[in-house]
Amino acid sequence: MLPLRLTDLADRQVPRYTSYPTAPHFHDGVGAENYGRWLGALREAEAPVSLYVHVPYCRSICHYCACTTKATRRDEPVVAYVGRLKREIALVAERTGRLRVSHIHWGGGTPNLLPPDLFDALVADLCDRFDVDPYAEHAIELDPRHVTREGARRLAASGVTRTSLGVQDFAPEVQSAIGRIQPHRVVAAAADAVRAAGIEGLNFDLIYGLPRQTLRSARETAQRAVALAPDRIALFGYAHVPWFRANQRLIDARDLPDVGLRLELAATAREAIEAAGYVPVGIDHFARSDDSLATAAAWGTLRRNFQGYTTDRAETLIGLGPSSVGRLPAGYVQNAADVGAWARAIDDGRLAVVKGRALTPDDRLRGAVIERLLCGFEAELGAIAMAHGASPAALLPALERLEPLIAQDFVRLDGSRLSIVRDAPALARIVASAFDAYLGAGARHSLAA
Repeated sequence: MLPLRLTDLADRQVPRYTSYPTAPHFHDGVGAENYGRWLGALREAEAPVSLYVHVPYCRSICHYCACTTKATRRDEPVVAYVGRLKREIALVAERTGRLRVSHIHWGGGTPNLLPPDLFDALVADLCDRFDVDPYAEHAIELDPRHVTREGARRLAASGVTRTSLGVQDFAPEVQSAIGRIQPHRVVAAAADAVRAAGIEGLNFDLIYGLPRQTLRSARETAQRAVALAPDRIALFGYAHVPWFRANQRLIDARDLPDVGLRLELAATAREAIEAAGYVPVGIDHFARSDDSLATAAAWGTLRRNFQGYTTDRAETLIGLGPSSVGRLPAGYVQNAADVGAWARAIDDGRLAVVKGRALTPDDRLRGAVIERLLCGFEAELGAIAMAHGASPAALLPALERLEPLIAQDFVRLDGSRLSIVRDAPALARIVASAFDAYLGAGARHSLAA
């Protein structure tokens, strides 16, 4: 057998596995009617749930962006959106009753485009319709270019406890190539504003694999980021999917690093982050050693959902807004991605779910294995199978697919314990994909590196 090279392995296209089955395998056989029943079944739930609120607007669209969002220079569409979002909150709460909520997460788009009074009104509505824990984690994604001291104070007053700043890269030539001009001083001012407002949790998002990145710029970006002392850092690989997001066609593919350089960029940034004392968490997150995310990783309680790695233990996630994905005990659901289609459903008094996936016992088994591999780089297959009332034999075909990695000591199998022992951050998604029963069924994905 010829030696396997990491560059060859990382050149594969595999999902990010923020869910299993992944979103491309949702279908219209699960719709608003199913969702209504699934929500109704939550009325008797005792465990808390999480809420995700999507804001599908930005002032402009960055070239690299793969989020469901659209550009608007005016506030009128945002104001109209908030009115409909309040109606969707009511539609959901009418079916669930006043559920306990342990986590709230605002994503986008650019959630901090919401006028402060409307954001306050939405938070008040959520607190009125649901029983929000006074100690709930309340997180929001922010574009640093639109953060002000007054805006940060308003967020804190509304109960926000954690902010995530989209830093991406500090190099001017990279910012020019991705259509997001954001000098270091802007990010520093945003971080200062958040801290001055008393919001304790501060995350930075960085991206490697962007056009015109070099090893030097990746190192300098990571060093400048850690110098601002966020509690957590996420280091995502850029997913170039121009067949899926037309705005990415504005990026010249000739400026993108090849697989080998992508791996080096990731390793260079990781080295700089870890040298500053951050603890690696999963495949692409880092946290201060006393942060709850690092603690969860150390204790084996780390979870993974549509927001990435999390300490959120809730089994139910309710999504609000266009394209939002929810997970309920029965399965996954997703709202209409188009703002217009979502709005028409809400205006008609209907839930806006257009597709989803009812979970089978096999889905739950494989999803548990995939989550453990991505969170801790190992999975006790026998114990997981037993917990799901399944035979470990159901996972044998996956182990056979991993034989080349096992034979060359990338992966180890001790009894029924599967561990990734070499290059785990780069290989975790590839190893996880061996357990994916739907892989290759018509969906295209980003590179594993």
